[in-house]
Amino acid sequence: MTFSETVIQDLVKEHYGLNVTVKALNGYDELNFLLSDDKNEKYILKVSNESHSFPFLKAQASILRHLGNSAISDCFQHFCPNKIGEGLTQIIKDSQTYYIRILNFLEGTFWVDEKDKNSELHYNLGSFLGKMDNALADFSHPAMHRNYTWDISRASEAGDNLKYILNHEKRRIAGYFLLQFDTEVLPQLHRLRHAYIHNDANDYNVLVKDNRISGLIDFGDMVYTALINNLAIACVYAMLDEEDPLAVAAKIVEGYHNSYALTEQELDLLYYLIAGRLCISVTQSAYNASLDSNNEHHFVTEKPAWDLLYKWIKINPIKAQDAFRKACGFDGLINSDDYSELLEVRKKKIGRNLSIGYKDKLKIVKGALQYLYDDKGRTFVDCVNNPSHVGHCHPVIVRKMQHQIATLNTNTRYLNDAITDYAEKLTATLPEKLSVCYFVNSGSEANDLAIRMSRHFTKQKDIIVLDHAYHGTSTVAMEMSPYKFDSKGGSGQMPWIHKAINPDLYRGPYKYGDAAAGEKYAEDVQRIIENLKKEDKAPAVFICETLLGVGGQIPLPENYLKTVYDYVRAAGGVCIADEVQVGFGRIGDHFWGFELQDVVPDIVVLGKPIGNGHPLAAVIVTEEIAEAFNNGLEYFNTFGGNPVSMATGLAVLEVIQQEEMQQHALETGNYLMNGLKGLMAKYPIISDVRGHGLFIGAEMVKDRTTMEPAIPEIDIVVEKLKAKGYLLSTDGPLHNVLKIKPPMPFNKQNADEMVELLDIALSEL
Repeated sequence: MTFSETVIQDLVKEHYGLNVTVKALNGYDELNFLLSDDKNEKYILKVSNESHSFPFLKAQASILRHLGNSAISDCFQHFCPNKIGEGLTQIIKDSQTYYIRILNFLEGTFWVDEKDKNSELHYNLGSFLGKMDNALADFSHPAMHRNYTWDISRASEAGDNLKYILNHEKRRIAGYFLLQFDTEVLPQLHRLRHAYIHNDANDYNVLVKDNRISGLIDFGDMVYTALINNLAIACVYAMLDEEDPLAVAAKIVEGYHNSYALTEQELDLLYYLIAGRLCISVTQSAYNASLDSNNEHHFVTEKPAWDLLYKWIKINPIKAQDAFRKACGFDGLINSDDYSELLEVRKKKIGRNLSIGYKDKLKIVKGALQYLYDDKGRTFVDCVNNPSHVGHCHPVIVRKMQHQIATLNTNTRYLNDAITDYAEKLTATLPEKLSVCYFVNSGSEANDLAIRMSRHFTKQKDIIVLDHAYHGTSTVAMEMSPYKFDSKGGSGQMPWIHKAINPDLYRGPYKYGDAAAGEKYAEDVQRIIENLKKEDKAPAVFICETLLGVGGQIPLPENYLKTVYDYVRAAGGVCIADEVQVGFGRIGDHFWGFELQDVVPDIVVLGKPIGNGHPLAAVIVTEEIAEAFNNGLEYFNTFGGNPVSMATGLAVLEVIQQEEMQQHALETGNYLMNGLKGLMAKYPIISDVRGHGLFIGAEMVKDRTTMEPAIPEIDIVVEKLKAKGYLLSTDGPLHNVLKIKPPMPFNKQNADEMVELLDIALSEL
């Protein structure tokens, strides 16, 4: 559309009989002009093309007429009639049809330009919107029943544009909120009150004067939809660039409710509706960027919208629901329950030795990528849940799982593409000789099967493990876990289990700086082999985590596995790499932990991260071992390899690769370790920082010379960080190592906050 100021001046004279000066204004999808007549009266002229239907433009005239009879009529524009008394003037230009309308000018400062946006103004915004929606309760117009991108009720459709968000973290966050919209809002939409709403109380449409709302302009987005959407949109724009967005939204909600009562159901969905509107906004910006749009209106709120989404995901939905309910005088959702009743039921009905973390217990009710939400409205950054490898409720994983479980879940006696597709993609990440997969339901089961296969292959029984190792909860896995069998209530060491010294460069006999430490620690494995030989025995298997988890978050010394594997294989044994906690790119430098040692195991055991917390694990072996295991005795596992698990595994693998999580783990892990090393230089209590990628340990001691473990100091630090919203845990034989194994979306901002809070906690010891 091209209409010069001179052409507009002539059209106004011709059709409205007004002599005016004309100034072009910015516009989104219509042309806007400021008119001034000889009496210094001001007007706004709008030019619309046929993309704005004539019935819809008439609906705008109709809704403004209706509001002109309300108690807040001064806050809305009215149509100025042309010479024949009509509000809309049809113009034919260059064979195209256009509609011109003139509206009176409203005085005030745009919300976006208002410097002092205080709580009174926020309340007044809500009150104004409530009055408007109340006045529109008996209004209707058929043209407002339309399919419209900016209708929050249609937020699910924004998922089509997620692919245009190129930043992995941003795409993940928007995807998460759209998943929650589909889960929390969609099933309830049809039960909500519906109305004819303005639908765009944004910071360029709301006018402010004397700390009150003086006007609302531009009805071009109006639509028939859920009433609460009108409030959600106003909240979004009022919250942009605000330090405490929830407090702002709660004040607007309070004002609205006091003018037009809201229901508890509407209030409980508001958190997700706000997120839904933000997702529409950021996905539209991404889509427009993909078209190389140079229209500044396409991107005007892009940065503040993203900033708000990053803040919003850190706000527990229960905290928001509680705040909105209380703002309206309803009972809140957060209570002072001390969980004594729940703990009593748990004590009666759940095994007594299933432990619970933290001194003050947590009841976690929802997860969001690297965040966990409890029932008290608190948000925690999860620094320890490595099973949720790609993040709690990762939208891609959840949707693939939902689709598959709604399609088919059955055992592996039927042909199914998913199991072979996954096996091919999984083995493609491994050395060529590791080519045959067995799918099971847990890491414990995987380790159990791996030992069974090794014993069958070697015709030997003895197992070499590392001291303090942990390999799972099955009978066999417990037998080869010194962490369990040496502890209180443990069964003790079986005669076929042999413990090799932990290759710990901090506490062991061979320290950092000893270039031959790996070979020296490996000699202890050779010692065991020699002792077995004296009894006419040989090891069936050597099993070792490729970074030691329960053993103290310990990276293995250089050449350790290479030397050990040579010794074990020379004795006829099989080498198993336990990648349950460390695989799938977590260590950053490589995809698998064993690659740090430049070795190829005979068997790899996978668990936890493989299904992002879904019960899925795998044993991957050489063709030779697989062939030997196929001895006529059937191997069958009802749910190992079922279609849902396979769809889940495929989705996890694709997400890791497509979102470049290995590189993220490398960069974020190095960044975090540098921060922790800075604390080590400041506080003698931290004596060692070690790890790779997002597999990190920080050892704490009372004295660096005696190396006495810092207990209870480490437990105090963990509780202090929990109180500040960071969930850490302890590990190691002496329980004095901070273990840090967060879901992979954990970012540098989380790292900065964690180091800052650790700094404070250590200074208070």
